[in-house]
Amino acid sequence: MSEYVPGLIWLVVLLAANAFFVGAEFAVISARRSQIEPRAAAGSRAAKTTLWAMEHATLMLATSQLGITVCSLVILNVSEPAIHHLLEYPLGWTGLTPAMVTGIAFTVALLLVTFLHVVFGEMIPKNIAFSVPDRAALILAPPLVFVSRLVRPVIWSLNQTANGILRLFRIEPKDEAQSSYTIDEVATIVEESRREGTLVDDSGTITAAFEFTEKTVADVEVPLRNLVQLPAEPTPRQVQQAVSESGYSRYVIRNGDAPHTYLHLKDVLDLTDLDAPIPADRIRNLPRVSATDELEDALAHIRAQNAHVALVAGASGVTTGVLFLEDIIEELIGEVQDAASD
Repeated sequence: MSEYVPGLIWLVVLLAANAFFVGAEFAVISARRSQIEPRAAAGSRAAKTTLWAMEHATLMLATSQLGITVCSLVILNVSEPAIHHLLEYPLGWTGLTPAMVTGIAFTVALLLVTFLHVVFGEMIPKNIAFSVPDRAALILAPPLVFVSRLVRPVIWSLNQTANGILRLFRIEPKDEAQSSYTIDEVATIVEESRREGTLVDDSGTITAAFEFTEKTVADVEVPLRNLVQLPAEPTPRQVQQAVSESGYSRYVIRNGDAPHTYLHLKDVLDLTDLDAPIPADRIRNLPRVSATDELEDALAHIRAQNAHVALVAGASGVTTGVLFLEDIIEELIGEVQDAASD
């Protein structure tokens, strides 16, 4: 009876090894960098190794697949003799021929090992990795990296072969698991979450953020005819009058057909001579954006120029209006009570 014990022990060991490779494979793919990176920044060696594994996903997958394949092939070879010896005694009492005993033992071994392999070697570790991917990755990724370094020459050759075949079909291999989403994917996730009731957006801020990415400068610009403008060479008193009448803090200055400078209220607060023209060094230049620019690109340009207002040029290059920083912000968070337009 003791002859089958080593085989059964090896069956358990191989099932555990198979479960390890399956769990590690799915954990590396499912883990989120946003959860691992803070641990790595705090000095966790396991987290640093896990990040390395995520950045070399194809190497980790190749190691896992090699381990799973080897375990799967060896399991039946070590389990069939053990189960055969386990069953030969009771089957021998039935008077069956040795050939029949072997056939029955092989069939039972195949069914039993298949059940154990699928349930304990595949499904359970896979579900655990999906349920707690970050924790599973921190536990399983470091030993997987160690194994990958032991068999690196074999993995490298297999990986290069697979990548070469992919490139034949004009598919560029990726070494890092995809852990980010496109704007359309995020919008879909948000919409599904709202529909399921797990996300509330009563203010509309989240929806506005997605719509913001689809708008251009032309959708938000203020036409020249609607602007509250200061005359050329304005005085502090004229600024005070404009503020009292409109309540805005930024005003473009009238310069011929189209303005090219503007003034912020805080630029004149310290001036004591209310009727003297405002010094030229207090007046700001207006950057230019195109009416067809995406709103987020215009925002980046305005911020880069350290400005709050920008001229808007149409397709022919003629100034059609002005873009205010407040109006851009309103597209994201709602109405802001400050702009130099009617």
